[in-house]
Amino acid sequence: MNESYRRLPSLDPLKGFEAAARHLSFTKAAAELFLTQSAVSRQIQTLEEQLGVRLFRRETRRLSLTQEGEVLYRAVAESLSRLAEVCAGLRAARRRPRVNVSAAVGIAALWLVPRLSFFQDIEPDVDVRLSADNRLVDLDHEDIDLALRYISPDKAPPEAVLLFEEEVFPVAAPALAARLPACLRAADLAELTLLAFEHSHQAPWLSWEPWLAGMGLANALPKAVLQFNQYDQLIRAAEDGRGIALGRGPLVAPMMADGRLRLIGGTRLRIAARGYYLVRARQSARPEVERFAAWLLAEAKQTERDAAA
Repeated sequence: MNESYRRLPSLDPLKGFEAAARHLSFTKAAAELFLTQSAVSRQIQTLEEQLGVRLFRRETRRLSLTQEGEVLYRAVAESLSRLAEVCAGLRAARRRPRVNVSAAVGIAALWLVPRLSFFQDIEPDVDVRLSADNRLVDLDHEDIDLALRYISPDKAPPEAVLLFEEEVFPVAAPALAARLPACLRAADLAELTLLAFEHSHQAPWLSWEPWLAGMGLANALPKAVLQFNQYDQLIRAAEDGRGIALGRGPLVAPMMADGRLRLIGGTRLRIAARGYYLVRARQSARPEVERFAAWLLAEAKQTERDAAA
């Protein structure tokens, strides 16, 4: 054995240090590594004793790296990342090709999942693993190849590709839409249930207030309001005729195309503040990932054509 290898710290303390340095938090590092906070703290203490230097400045409610800690973090992060890539490549050689995809819950349930069978038809030897999650996953440290993100243009990474922009308009099931006039009146609203997105404060264009104000119904009251914390649940309720909803163009395009939902009032609002982007992990350049990405882009173009029809 190379004599210098004997002086290297063991892998577990280095992994604990890398997570703590990345998060600047022992608590978050412990959660990521499925350890207790005290176990991570002991790992860091052991590492500092072995190296003879302080790696962190422990201040009240604040953790920061020392100069020595910054040097070690850069080296450890690069080495662990490279080791993870090599191990992933070795594992991939023993299994079927697989594409790991992360997507927000709404676009996953309403847009991607209904289309996955089409990809399986043309690529039967490629497995797809879908993780539906509204958080922004860390593509550099999690086992994800591609992410479908609903973000503002300024938050999109340089390598991100716009799939389609956001477009919002009122929709309802055909039977309910047929009973409504082209322009809603206060008396009509009093007989309607509004299906509302619980997180509309984060996206005002998904809130009913500005829409009702634009229709001259700012002071009118609906029969009831049903709130949902997941957008796909809201749209399923609209399909079932439970009330009227604000449809997001790309996500409700299939329902509009096959008649499950109909536009109310004819007003469409293009939202430049947000869009749906395809983001690739830097280390994912496998052929199956490239083919899946190309297929996604083609499906997005078809969605835009359907929405414009």
